[in-house]
Amino acid sequence: MPARRCYRPPVDPQPRKMINLFKIKGQKKEEAASAAGKAPVKKQSAGELRLHKDISELNLPKTTSISFPNGKDDLMNFEIIIRPDEGYYMGGTFVFSFQVSPSYPHDPPKVKCKTKVYHPNIDLEGNVCLNILREDWKPVLNINTVIYGLNLLFTQPNDEDPLNHEAAVVLRDNPKMFEANVKRAMAGGYVGQHYFQRCA
Repeated sequence: MPARRCYRPPVDPQPRKMINLFKIKGQKKEEAASAAGKAPVKKQSAGELRLHKDISELNLPKTTSISFPNGKDDLMNFEIIIRPDEGYYMGGTFVFSFQVSPSYPHDPPKVKCKTKVYHPNIDLEGNVCLNILREDWKPVLNINTVIYGLNLLFTQPNDEDPLNHEAAVVLRDNPKMFEANVKRAMAGGYVGQHYFQRCA
């Protein structure tokens, strides 16, 4: 009886590359999007996804509004406009820029005041002294918390943790003079050596 031979498939002289199904799926999606005249969908970072959630759940006080100067596609850079309705800064308009990194919420947003303001907790370069933007930041905090903190700076300026030491001393020692200085700065004028643009 002749010995049986096992079937062996012919050896391919050129080994074929394994097909990456996910890559093909992604390419098909991009092709379909470009054929429909849409830009290809960009994968969002965890920070963008979390920020999207935070912004959709914003509960802004009536004194506050949000704008996206680069359009709604750039959620990582936006502005918050605060118009206090009480306290020393009542009637003013103050614009803050927010830059959110892809590592959000592990890192706090970078916040700057674009409006030059006479304030103990905001220096003349627009840096903001708010503990939750520095050592007290935790990933459980969100954009709403920061906006609430910024509003609080205008209703309760704090002379104990100042960035503008001159303004802090005046607030602590002579609140009436502080109030007059704030009004002068908001109306557009000099306070000491510094000129402030009108913001009221």
